[in-house]
Amino acid sequence: MITIVPYKPSWPAKFAEIGQPLRQALGDLALRIDHIGSTSIPGLAAKDRIDIQITVESLLPAIEEALNKAGYERSKRNIGDHVPPGGNPDIHEWTKWFFSPFDPDQAVNVHVRIQGRANQRYPLLFRDYLRAHQAIAEAYALVKQELVAHQLNTSDAYYAVKDPVCDIIIGGAEAWAATTGWQQPPSDR
Repeated sequence: MITIVPYKPSWPAKFAEIGQPLRQALGDLALRIDHIGSTSIPGLAAKDRIDIQITVESLLPAIEEALNKAGYERSKRNIGDHVPPGGNPDIHEWTKWFFSPFDPDQAVNVHVRIQGRANQRYPLLFRDYLRAHQAIAEAYALVKQELVAHQLNTSDAYYAVKDPVCDIIIGGAEAWAATTGWQQPPSDR
């Protein structure tokens, strides 16, 4: 069951707290470590779960070993991201590794994606666009809250509606990126 909570000012600090041991465990294997998802957008209501993107050169066994030692387990089911309409259809552009903490009380999602791939760029652009456009972020929060209020809070139902909404938002984000010359910012690392 999915629950959406009001924005918590503690989320950036929580990301920093979680990110530090990941940085230590991965060392140079991680090109960048970023706070992504709704908890990374000030003022945005979200699931009380920190999403972290680790950007790597390639998906190597050493990465999985390091994350296992840091307390995370790779999902064998969640191996790719939703492809937005008009997105690059090459499945390799959307492949990822997804890790959850061994401790079920730790609310963290770790997404490991390859530098320069479409799915590595998407969450950073999405995040920065919503940070720059508060009204759109507020509308996005309303969609999520309404999904839960209307009991579309099972994972399948929630994402069946949320993903197309994100596709609409990323369309605006792409236009904004082209207009502003947006580039990936320095890592949150």
